[in-house]
Parts: sequence; structure tokens; C-alpha cells
Amino acid sequence: MIDIAQLRREPDVVKAALARRGVDGAVLDSIIALDVAHRQRLQEAEKLRADVKELSRQVGEARRTKDNETAEALTAQSRELGGAERAASEASDELAATLRGELLMIPNLPSEDTPDGADESDNVEVRRWWVGMDDGAPFPTYGEHQRMPHWEVAKELNILDLEAGVKLAGSMFPLYRGDGSRLLRALGAFALDQHRDAYEEIRPPSFALTETMMSTGHLPKSQDDMYAIERDDLWAIPTAEVPLTSMHRNEILDASVLPIRMTAQTPCFRREAGSAGRDTRGLLRVHEFDKVELFAYCLPEQAPAAHADILARAEGLLQKLGLTYRVLDLCAGDLGTSSARTVDLEVFSPGVDRWLEVSSVSWFRDFQARRANVRYRTESGTQFVHTVNGSALAWARIWAAVVETFRLEDGSVTIPDVLVPYLGGQTHLVAPTS
Repeated sequence: MIDIAQLRREPDVVKAALARRGVDGAVLDSIIALDVAHRQRLQEAEKLRADVKELSRQVGEARRTKDNETAEALTAQSRELGGAERAASEASDELAATLRGELLMIPNLPSEDTPDGADESDNVEVRRWWVGMDDGAPFPTYGEHQRMPHWEVAKELNILDLEAGVKLAGSMFPLYRGDGSRLLRALGAFALDQHRDAYEEIRPPSFALTETMMSTGHLPKSQDDMYAIERDDLWAIPTAEVPLTSMHRNEILDASVLPIRMTAQTPCFRREAGSAGRDTRGLLRVHEFDKVELFAYCLPEQAPAAHADILARAEGLLQKLGLTYRVLDLCAGDLGTSSARTVDLEVFSPGVDRWLEVSSVSWFRDFQARRANVRYRTESGTQFVHTVNGSALAWARIWAAVVETFRLEDGSVTIPDVLVPYLGGQTHLVAPTS
């Protein structure tokens, strides 16, 4: 949530920043007017409450002096003011709820470093990486055997059964089997082990309360993309970012313990509303996938280093896997609701001839912490922490890129060296013998 105090203090600055994200200034004018009306009603209710308290004191004094006539008159006046105070308080509460609802729909202010732009076509490519580039190797070329899409490779090797997934849960719910399932498990175990030096491993619930979902900014704005269990007021989490952000909800932390770093692998559930018929073959876009998330609560001055660390770890995993990737600096118009700055990593998948997003590394300033009410102590009081998070990594598309990139001419797939220990020494995925 944006800082309403900043909007009051610097309306033009906030309007200019959010205009970069396509937010109409008239929306912010409406919020400013709501805020003024709320504060007026709040002040009115507080004054009436003080007047009622003073009248109560006078009634008590009159009764002590046995001036019953004055006491009755003052009591009648107190009742009248009490009714006005209740009406003003109710009006103030209604305006506060409306104001909060409007603020919950406003995205974060983009950072100064975020490029201008309207949509993904304006994102800025920062760099690319591929095996051997440091030694002068050119951007890789791929043979015909690597140009087979992963769903066809998987069918030959019997490691992905999309039809069974449809039968069990509907379209876009993949079912991995055999070595495909083991490969998925190996990817997660490998990544978690790489982060254990600095990040506490968490295994959070796969479902979250509405309040938990609100804290990250996924609700209310993105509710159409979420799976809801309405009877229990629960939501299937779209990312481990959701529970990790609320680990210290409504707490005040000691600044000396920051940054607090956590990692978690969870299933992630997304409805992918509006994606029907678009990129839905194989594992390009699915309703459920596994992902390792990295997350940090930090002081404002620690945020750049926390962001850089998560990005470096995500890139390091891709390099150890030997996958070609590029780094994109997302423009203001393509940022997620809560983000002030986001850098994406996209892997090249030769079988589909596409760059596939596998990680978003984002800095949220205090936007999420303000919603979750996570603060830290300072000499002058408390301030909201900053939050940073990123995927390291999302496995469905990594799985796809691995089986395409490392497919050999005989149809088998070479397992990246770093995963071999997690597969009991197995070095190749091969078709089952009948």
C-alpha cells in the first residue's frame, strides 16, 4: 500500500510516479478527497466525544451538589451529543473503509531506476549468458535434435503425462512420471541446498488466509487469477512469497536482526485467467507448478544488496545448470502491482524457440510491509521494513528447457552434472525399454 502521508505531502510527486504506470491522476484526486473527508469526520467525532465526556463530568458535579434540574438538562444534552458522536464515528469508519479499499487497488510507485514503458515490449534487455561466453564462444546454435518441443521429448521418454493430468484435474495441470518426476524433485533439492548458507528453509502451508494474501498485494487486485476455497476463507498460494511476507505480520522487529532471509519450495497455483489458447501447450503455462522462492525483510539501506544477492543466486543456478538466459529490466508499465523494481530472468528453450520467464526478482520498498504491518525499531520510533523476493527458480519451464537443451541425437537427454548426485548417479534420461 502506498503511503497516504506521502500522497498528502507530495501529491504531484506521487501522481507523476504513478502516471508512469498508467494510473490516472483523477483516481488519486478522488483518494485525496476521501482522505480529507475521513479526517474531517474523525475530528468531528473526536470533538463530540470530548464534549460528551465534559458533559458527563458536569452531570456528576451537578448531582454531587444536588442540582438535579441542571443534571437532567445536561444529561439530555449529553444523550443528544452522544447520538451525533455515534453518527460521526460511523461515517468516519465508512469513509475509512472506502479509503482503504481505494488504496488497496493502487500499485506501488516505480523506482527511479525502473525504465519507462507501457508494456512488456518496452522491457530493457540488460545482458545474456551462455556456456563458454567468457572464453569467447558465440551465442549457441542448436541442432535439429534439440528443436523438438519438450512435450514431444517427454512423450518419447514417458516422463510427462499431460493426458493423465487432464483426466485427474483438467487442462494445464501437468502430471510428471518416472524420471520426469525425479528430475523435478532433483531441481528443487539442488536449489534449496545452494541457498542454505544464508537463507532459513521454511515449509509453509500451501493455503493462506485472505489477510495473508492481502499483505503481498495479490488481493484484492488479482483475485480473478487466484484459486479460492470460500467456505474456509482460504486461498491456494500463487507463490511462497505470500506466506513468507506474513511470517512477521503485525510484529515490530529489532533492527539488529535484519536482514531476515528465508527460502521455501512450494506448489504454486494460478488460474491464468485470460490465457485460454495462449502458450498453453506442454509446460509453458500451467495452473500448478513447483518453485523455490527467496525472500528478505530488510532495512531500506539493505534492500539494494538483498535484491542483488537474490538475482545473483538465481543467475548462479542457471549457470550451474548450463542454460542460456537473458536478464530483463522491467519497465514501469509491466511491473507487478506491489513492485517498485523488477528484474526478470528468461531461459532460452530451443524446442519451442522461445525465451521463457523463470524468475522475477523484485524490490517492494515498504509497500507490502505497510499492508502486513511489519516494522522495525529506530531511536525515534518505528518504521516499516522493506521486502525483497525472487524465484530461484520456477521449475516447470526449467524442466522444459533442460529436456530440450540437453537432448542428444539418439533421443536421450543428458542430465546436468549438478543434478546427477540428486538422481543417484544417473546421467541420462532414456526411453523405457519394452
